[in-house]
Amino acid sequence: MRKLLEQILRYFASAILKKYKPKIIGITGSVGKTTTKEAVFAVLSPHFKVRKSEKSYNNELGLPLTIIGAEAGGKSPIRWLGVFLKAIWLLINPLSLSLFSRSENRGRKSGGYPEILILEMAADKPGDIKYFLRFVKCDIGVVTAVGPAHLEQFKELDKIVKEKSRVVSELGQNGVAILNFDDENVREMRQTTKAKVITFGFSAPSPRWAQQGGSASGGGESADLKCVEFIPGSVIFEESQLKTDGVSFKLVSNGKAVPVHLPNVLGRQQIYAALAAAAVGIVFDLNLIEIAESLSRYKSPPGRMNIIAGVKNTILIDDSYNASPRSVLAALEVLSFLPAIAGARKFAALGDMRELGDYTEKAHREIGKAVVEDNINYLVTAGSDASTIGKEAEKRGMSMDNIFSFDFAEDAGRFLQDRIKQGDIILIKGSRAMQMEKIVRELMAEPLKAEELLIH
Repeated sequence: MRKLLEQILRYFASAILKKYKPKIIGITGSVGKTTTKEAVFAVLSPHFKVRKSEKSYNNELGLPLTIIGAEAGGKSPIRWLGVFLKAIWLLINPLSLSLFSRSENRGRKSGGYPEILILEMAADKPGDIKYFLRFVKCDIGVVTAVGPAHLEQFKELDKIVKEKSRVVSELGQNGVAILNFDDENVREMRQTTKAKVITFGFSAPSPRWAQQGGSASGGGESADLKCVEFIPGSVIFEESQLKTDGVSFKLVSNGKAVPVHLPNVLGRQQIYAALAAAAVGIVFDLNLIEIAESLSRYKSPPGRMNIIAGVKNTILIDDSYNASPRSVLAALEVLSFLPAIAGARKFAALGDMRELGDYTEKAHREIGKAVVEDNINYLVTAGSDASTIGKEAEKRGMSMDNIFSFDFAEDAGRFLQDRIKQGDIILIKGSRAMQMEKIVRELMAEPLKAEELLIH
């Protein structure tokens, strides 16, 4: 039944794209797809009529649904019928979309179908990206980073790289490939495409987690768009209100530099999303000042490094949406560098990292090593695989009195609620199957905001 549904949705999506001919931005990578999608939307939406993939609409069903502009019907035949009727209406409705060039209609948005589609493309198994590109022809391909994820299906990192690279290798000569210069696996994709290439990255050596799976050396080269003078954010309680000053940096392109402030985010990994979005903005003839202004309104989606007020005036870093070795290392870096008040402790609440195949044990041991290197005070794990993190952390010198392992996220959440005190900072992260958001729900100061702030 699912295969039939996929075929019907693919047919409608293909026909709609042929009729309306929107510009298509395809975004893929092992980590950072959703944050990059949101950042690109923040940059483009003030100037164009744009649609982005909603929720996790990045698979065989979700991508066509984004193109149609409809939500999944779930188990309801009536709701699916509504999806099909909407697609049919788009196809029989007289063409109402007029595309405007920015030179003639600067900042003007058209009615009707979107001018630009921002499509997140997941690759959980070999052939996924190839499947999407059978009916979606991208004008711009963005690759965020490629590391060990979904190895249970792919078996080898090289196969992941090959699958992700299709987003840029199948671009035409008029296309644009936007690549993370700090990731060797991604940087080398420029050899596989005929399209124009724009790279982005940090001017200084990239962080430990950005190098996982490949060296960050660029042979003396540098990215086309660079982050310089990066200032990490901080979080404080002021009059019982949680406040963050976000991150700041200078965006450099073609010898020009503008300051950028992202008031709602933390962490260097968010900078990569902003840099990729800036590159897309430049492709659409936005200037650096316009891009910086738009990025100031960017906010990371739920479950991706969001700061939430916790009980007892604690600080929660909610990164519960998903986890891979690379993203966990990045999150630990943020926890490590985030200033804490005198006497406060830092907790890492980490769940299993799933779908890693033969790399599972080694990956969890690498995280245990990083927990110690990043001087985290307490480690709380959820899941059988995550217990390996604790074992490695103890082996590396962390006191066993500071390591606590549980089978389920709910148990870890109840334990933390009793253990934490004012000013403590708690990072919550794990694979989606571990439902680590249950810990956030247990610890958040305003649980009535759970529907608004947490993933579902």
